[in-house]
Amino acid sequence: MTVYIGVDFHARQQTISYLTTEDGAIQHLVLLHDKAEAVRAFYAQFAGQRVVVGFESSGYAAWFEELLEELGCEIWIGHATYIRQFAKRRQKNDRRDADLILELLHTGDFPRIHRYSRSTREMLQQLRYRQRLVKMRTMAMNMLLFMASSRGVSMRTQLQSKRGQAKLKQLPLPATLGTQRDELLSLLQTLDEKISTIERWLAKATKEDEAVQRLQTHPGIGLLTSICVRYTLEEVGRFANTRKVSAFAGFDPMQDQSADRERMGAISKQGSRWLRFYLVEAGQVAIRKDADLQRVYQRVSRRGGHAKAKVAVARRLLVRAFIMLRDEIDYAEFQRRGVAARSSRGSA
Repeated sequence: MTVYIGVDFHARQQTISYLTTEDGAIQHLVLLHDKAEAVRAFYAQFAGQRVVVGFESSGYAAWFEELLEELGCEIWIGHATYIRQFAKRRQKNDRRDADLILELLHTGDFPRIHRYSRSTREMLQQLRYRQRLVKMRTMAMNMLLFMASSRGVSMRTQLQSKRGQAKLKQLPLPATLGTQRDELLSLLQTLDEKISTIERWLAKATKEDEAVQRLQTHPGIGLLTSICVRYTLEEVGRFANTRKVSAFAGFDPMQDQSADRERMGAISKQGSRWLRFYLVEAGQVAIRKDADLQRVYQRVSRRGGHAKAKVAVARRLLVRAFIMLRDEIDYAEFQRRGVAARSSRGSA
């Protein structure tokens, strides 16, 4: 017997519509999240049966997913926009939303999206945490640089070295600013240590990951970019072609077409912003070492400027990374195949 459970999930409560294939009767229930035992008891009562739980993607549902995994339930996460498109009425409330999800589960029309494995979620969480620490470090450094500039001292990149920080400590400042300087320098040191710890953890965790090591053979792709690409894409077999993977990352241009008029706009930015960020940064290094990417950058920058050229290079870098992951090849083999393909076209 299969139990289908449609959940309209919120931060403090969830509205449930569920049915069993045995009697087909739909039942409703509201569970408050501060009563954790009641939530567990509801889902645990179906032990030994196939339980399919569907709900919209949410940033608050990590604990709920872990609970369902522990109880052996199938977790189906749906695209909120596509779920809403199935609604037959304009009225919207929690019970109607739960009923709609249940109906889509039962009929097989549920717009299910890919769900990352636990290990992948952990890796991406560490990567995002590191990036937030870097942002905090940048804010602290900017405050210190402004403090020095206000006293007629220009330090620029010197603050990143111990010598520069020692120079800033010797700068005569009023008592209040002096205290702020000391606290910010201490914070800067703490953040540096935490960032280094996370980077060592990431390097150790992916040391035996062949896909991550393979990506790093490409110029410009370092540890952080390779981890972001590898674990954001995760199962590359779910992408039919390079256009699909570009759209997943938000590098596909938005199209506005009607009759004979067609306009291609900016990229959609629908995917992971961190993936785009790392690829754009990696592309700036790659164009110095890869002749093909350098030609792409120069051609696009002449026509559309520096910003568009960076995005174009990042997109091609993503396509290359996808091919390397899909075909399980390194950069040298990728280049060899490219040369062979060009040679065959030239002799045809």
